[in-house]
Amino acid sequence: MNTDVSRFDYSELAQWAQSCLTNSGASGEVARNVAYYLLEGDLLGFSTHGLIRLLNNCQWLKDGKSLPKGQPVVLSERAAVANWDAQFLPGPYVVPQAVNAACDMAKQAGTGTVVLRRSQHVASLAAYLTIATDKGMVVNLMCSTPGQRAVAPFGGKEAVFSPNPFAVGVPSSKEPMLFDISFSMTAAGKVRQAKANGEKLPYKALIKPNGEWTDDPLSFFESPGSAIAPLGGEQLGYKGYGLTLFSEIWSMALAQYGRVQGADDGDANTVWVQVIDPAAFGDKSEFLKQVDSLLDDARNSAPADSDAPVRVPGEAALARKREQLKKGVIYAPSTLKVLKRCAEFCGVELPKVATG
Repeated sequence: MNTDVSRFDYSELAQWAQSCLTNSGASGEVARNVAYYLLEGDLLGFSTHGLIRLLNNCQWLKDGKSLPKGQPVVLSERAAVANWDAQFLPGPYVVPQAVNAACDMAKQAGTGTVVLRRSQHVASLAAYLTIATDKGMVVNLMCSTPGQRAVAPFGGKEAVFSPNPFAVGVPSSKEPMLFDISFSMTAAGKVRQAKANGEKLPYKALIKPNGEWTDDPLSFFESPGSAIAPLGGEQLGYKGYGLTLFSEIWSMALAQYGRVQGADDGDANTVWVQVIDPAAFGDKSEFLKQVDSLLDDARNSAPADSDAPVRVPGEAALARKREQLKKGVIYAPSTLKVLKRCAEFCGVELPKVATG
């Protein structure tokens, strides 16, 4: 672990984040949800989509680019399907509502799907998975960004798509399986983080305008800048390209709101939420037995490196969450710099560092 980090008490951070949001105009309910789910991203280890996004949320509230209170508008609805317009409400406020609504549909119909347009940036999809898994439900989430062009199609060098995260949550008899990736070689937040830390990307994930592949994050911010490659890279990027199209059709096309309508929407997302109730397919205990068996087979498989046993997706994230709740939430210097800017912007003093 990098020792050049600062730790903060979780409860103090949560209260500070809420105060920043209310000082920026958010209602109490909006502030509580945004603070909680941004911090949940940090606890699980998604540092590019945690409290580092708080300053953005506060700026959007003060600039009128994000609504401080209200509810999504239901555009279309059937028994197990809905299309909502979030009207630029904060993502960490409206996405939990969509997951809970899909859970309610699934209890009645076996499955529930909500697509959500014009949600301000949703941060980490992983943060919302346990809303469903705690209820014994299976969930998958995807989102795209109509106002963003950052990812090239396979065989191309020009940015066309957004990085498009995809997340899955599955209950088991023990901890849930939690899975969160992007359909691109890296997320735009990871590129920004590497630039802020003065580091190269861990692999060549970017394609320059001349077609050259690079690991230099600075190239992404040049004009013209490089594009992020689809998942799979130079040889197998056709797989990530297909998944990118899948995610944009399932989100933008079904929401009937894409780049033509949302070209000026900035970081606002279109979100796909689907929940399935395993009990609709038979005895829920049998479902859990199957999941447990699959996960145990993975854990017990022979590791390629004896010092690195095979893990189930989510195990490291949940362990990281327990550790940070106990010892303090970890922030690197580059993130701490943004938190200090947020404290100054909102006029709310940052809590004291617990340990360093």
